[in-house]
Amino acid sequence: MTMAPAGPATSQPRSPIAFFLPSVRGGGAQRVIVNLAQGITERGIPVDVVLATAEGVFLDDLPPAVRVVDLGVRRLRESILPLTGYLRRERPRVLVSSMSHANLIALWSARLARRSTPVMVTVHNTMSQSTPDQGGLAGRLSMRLLRTFYPLAGSIVAVSRGAADDLVRISGLSRERVEVVYNPVITPHLLALARKPPDHPWFDAGQPPVILAVGRLTRQKDFHTLIRAFAEVRRGRPARLIVLGEGEDRPGLVALIQELGLAGDVALPGFRDNAMAFMANSALFVLSSAWEGLPTVLIEALAVGTRVVSTDCPSGPREILDDGRLGALVPVGDAPALARAMIQALEGPVSAVPPEALMPFTRDAAVDNYLRLIEGAVRAETVAG
Repeated sequence: MTMAPAGPATSQPRSPIAFFLPSVRGGGAQRVIVNLAQGITERGIPVDVVLATAEGVFLDDLPPAVRVVDLGVRRLRESILPLTGYLRRERPRVLVSSMSHANLIALWSARLARRSTPVMVTVHNTMSQSTPDQGGLAGRLSMRLLRTFYPLAGSIVAVSRGAADDLVRISGLSRERVEVVYNPVITPHLLALARKPPDHPWFDAGQPPVILAVGRLTRQKDFHTLIRAFAEVRRGRPARLIVLGEGEDRPGLVALIQELGLAGDVALPGFRDNAMAFMANSALFVLSSAWEGLPTVLIEALAVGTRVVSTDCPSGPREILDDGRLGALVPVGDAPALARAMIQALEGPVSAVPPEALMPFTRDAAVDNYLRLIEGAVRAETVAG
């Protein structure tokens, strides 16, 4: 295990708030931790970001005051002993873990360390949908581990009411045990990125309007339905579709684009460091997911004033869009309904989003809530000890 600062060395008092992740290669959960680390260190509180493998696009976004702890393992499951050693030596104030497998590793390591470090597990997705092979052995094992070990957590946080309710249904936890804290999505840095020009010729003056989607090219995001819906839109008006992201569905999506004759109007340019510039300059943002936890990209689109259309998937879009008042909600997997909503959005006026609707998704609001829960977990652990 190696330890290194994310920038110039700083004299930090112990004990830190520690965040545990597999890596910061990219994705909503990783971005959330980076935003939280930024907000907490700005308040003068020391933060460690503990990574199974210290790599990823978000490393450079961590403030210099954050200490990056590299456990130096290739597989997440190999993190148990190095993380146990870290907890014994450093005695962080709390260990906050993200993503289901990392949550289990954190809970096991804390037990092995035999220290009074409370573990806060966070749930970023709809677990009943995201757990692989629900009907098979792997799915049953995952559920059994969740039901056995999540009750050991000092605190359990879900990123939306829908994700919390889903976790309660599948885990047997009481609803009172699961707190809801919305992700820290809206930051000054995000708004600054949105003001930069997008690096794609389709945004040049005089080009047709761009419809944007962002996410991993996976079954969860259901970009197949989006492309079929776009084909309907394109039959009636000029428009273009850009999908930012990478993933295993790329070959199938490319084949569908070719089959529908959309090669000239649909682009899959891969991951982009500055998706916000694309978002701020698009005529419409579309979320086509089959399930989510709290889709960060939907909040980002609202924050920069882009019109949005979303599937009414579990969980998050209905909460974010205030039951459809801030953007259309359509059934999951329904390409004709999605196409109709996209056309109506493109033809309708752009309405300003009330500031109070976005306030719960700001970094300051999330940091306030996390610090409140951390102090509560620390007090409870002290009393129990």
